Amino acid sequence: MIEKFDEKLPIYMQVANIIKKQIISSELKRGDKLPSVRELSSILKVNPNTVQRAYGELDKEGLTFTQRGTGSFVTEDENKINSLRKEMANEVIEFFFKEMKELGFKLEDIKCIVSEKIQGEEK
Repeated sequence: MIEKFDEKLPIYMQVANIIKKQIISSELKRGDKLPSVRELSSILKVNPNTVQRAYGELDKEGLTFTQRGTGSFVTEDENKINSLRKEMANEVIEFFFKEMKELGFKLEDIKCIVSEKIQGEEK
């Protein structure tokens, strides 16, 4: 789980994004307990305050909840998780289209490339 952090984005947001990806990929399931702040800060080699801030953001977004004395847990709300999955998928697609257009690809070219990739994945 050790990540290389991007200097352009605050580390706490990157930590929150790591956890979001684990939630939507079902690596972390609904109701699962998150690692303690100290445990995750040790794994990621970041300050515990950074992890605490990431957990706070996840709580604010309703993706996790904290029970005093027992820790933080993934939400049980499947709609919230599905909404996050769609939101993150849209971000990936928007980034992909932006990059492809910057490379000079037209929409029709992008359709062909994606179609070929899908056909390759189906085999």
